[in-house]
Amino acid sequence: MSAINPANIKRTIYYLQRNGLRSTWYAVRERLEDKKVPPYVYEPPTEAQLEKQRETVREKASQGVYDGITFSIVVPAYRTPPQYLGELIASVQAQSYPFWELILADATEDDSVKTIVEEFSGGQPDDRQSVRYVRLSKNAGISGNTNEALEYVRNSYIGLLDHDDLLTPDALFKMAEAIRRGRKQGESPLLLYSDEDKCDGEGKLFYEPNRKEKFNYDLILSNNYICHFMVTERNLMQKLKFRPEFDGAQDYDFILRAVTELEIPRRPERESLVCHVPRVLYHWRCHAASTAENPRSKAFAYEAGRRALQDHITQNGIAGEVVALKHVGFYRVKYGGDFPDAIFSARPDLGAVGGPVVRRGKIMGGRMDADGSRVRFKGLSVHYSGYLHRAVLTQDAEAVDIRCIALRKELQGLFENITGVSYRCRPGESIFDVSLLPEDADLKELSLKLCRAIREQGYRILWCRQVNAGGD
Repeated sequence: MSAINPANIKRTIYYLQRNGLRSTWYAVRERLEDKKVPPYVYEPPTEAQLEKQRETVREKASQGVYDGITFSIVVPAYRTPPQYLGELIASVQAQSYPFWELILADATEDDSVKTIVEEFSGGQPDDRQSVRYVRLSKNAGISGNTNEALEYVRNSYIGLLDHDDLLTPDALFKMAEAIRRGRKQGESPLLLYSDEDKCDGEGKLFYEPNRKEKFNYDLILSNNYICHFMVTERNLMQKLKFRPEFDGAQDYDFILRAVTELEIPRRPERESLVCHVPRVLYHWRCHAASTAENPRSKAFAYEAGRRALQDHITQNGIAGEVVALKHVGFYRVKYGGDFPDAIFSARPDLGAVGGPVVRRGKIMGGRMDADGSRVRFKGLSVHYSGYLHRAVLTQDAEAVDIRCIALRKELQGLFENITGVSYRCRPGESIFDVSLLPEDADLKELSLKLCRAIREQGYRILWCRQVNAGGD
């Protein structure tokens, strides 16, 4: 979309009021530079690809491969514009995967929603697919309405769909395939999520793709990056349900509680129960009343998100305070006390904390992939927040740069075994004094070897923008 439009102007003014002129100047500069990259184009699956998916399902279903992989799509509806609701229903009926039901739980005072549902509910391809209308006794809010709808679920996995959004036609097939692969590997995922993008009110123009990564515990402690399209095993969602006191951020609160239920905070190996499907499967419709179009319109939702995150760390015995960042909907857990002792005391799952290596105002080292093939955020100005603001968020890393690393005491012997030198910090600082290493040391190889050993010990590695080596 154009960089100068009413929605962007609203966001800029709101950002200016919250963060001041200097931060707004850099935010605007970054957004304008982002416009120089080629525009995003959503490429829907072709009819040939969808037919191949249907053939795959028919063949494997006859062998029992998809047994138990059925979906209930739950949609709480309230005064939904007829056009949006009709397009939502059509997007579910267009699925290449046939084992689904759509539950529309309606809290609208009149029959406007019911009328639209009745137009689409007849003539299903077969009895495996159904559009079910549920009239709610009252409007109990998004959480209360969703909880009542959950009572009607019949299938094994539950997917959430907002009443004015759209699924891509391959959404359920891709989710089913991810579950099938998990089964084959001996562990079915209990929570799955896909990439997503936004679309205009007409559902024709697609933009701002959200390309996500595999489950990252500390990233979810910074922002609800999972969002849409989320699918959860039925028993897990029906057990946890949604809490009305967190309306506006009810999905984020649910995800955080699901993470606790799956024991992920203390057991990193349990992250395999959460699966990322790397394809855009959900179109988030943006119009004048939506959060995406006007952040101020749901400022309460971001405060609810902060409270949900604070509740999560409290319930998991993590000593810290959740604070909001400059961009709405993004947070940071502040660990009280001196760095890094306070972090390691509050988080026994963390083995190391790393930050960016900065040269001439740009990030030149820091978070790396496990094999060192990519340095995340490399070349990004220290004044910029990066793609979807992820460069300023705390997050787990497979590897960090040894030039900017702090290590917990229990692993300092391991450090010496790998590097050949004792772990000591720079004078007056809390990160390793890299000058202790030989001049010809292969810093990248030592970084990767050390971080691999830390992960093998069962620890997470935290990347944190606030930790810094070098720079101006």
